[in-house]
Amino acid sequence: MPIEKDLNLTRDILKTFLRFKFPVHIITKSDLILRDIDILEKINNEAILPEDLENKLKSKVIISFSFSTIDDEIAKIMEPNAPLPSKRLETIKELSKYFTVGVAFMPILPYIGDNDVELDKAISKFSQYNCQYILPGSLSLFGNNENSSRIKYYKAIENYFPEYLEDTKKLFWNDRLLVNKDYPSNNYQNSIYKKVAKYCNKYKIRTSII
Repeated sequence: MPIEKDLNLTRDILKTFLRFKFPVHIITKSDLILRDIDILEKINNEAILPEDLENKLKSKVIISFSFSTIDDEIAKIMEPNAPLPSKRLETIKELSKYFTVGVAFMPILPYIGDNDVELDKAISKFSQYNCQYILPGSLSLFGNNENSSRIKYYKAIENYFPEYLEDTKKLFWNDRLLVNKDYPSNNYQNSIYKKVAKYCNKYKIRTSII
């Protein structure tokens, strides 16, 4: 959160992890994490891994950067208050010098970023910036009121990608029960994971942290 610059809550929490020698896995969108490299390095040197992970993890600090797109302009629509993807990529490149760093590629945006061309482009870019693993996830939409993620997302699609609106709604519609679904079908989700795995294999990136 931007207010973290003033409150230093995350930094204080990391100091507690360091005190008790805990390893950490941080999931973030923020380049502000660069401020805390000094503490993270100490954790990486002093933390104690569980025995079953000692020979599996190279780093005691793992950082996953969340992305739904690598396109700065699309991100301004879908994630207006988050650091731009371009800034996150540069942060990954810097942190990968010290720690295990990867991408939580979720949610992958239906019809905008889930096709072969866009997935290839995104995963190629992640590879260029030293991403070590990718954890994919499909979009989920909840609620039906004006403040729900579903309605807000549909409005964004209608305003900026109207050609995808009806297909997106169909993806989250249950024909049998005639109600909205929170998740797309298992077939759709599995098809996304297979595509991601294909391009991760192409660019030599893991699809798991270990």
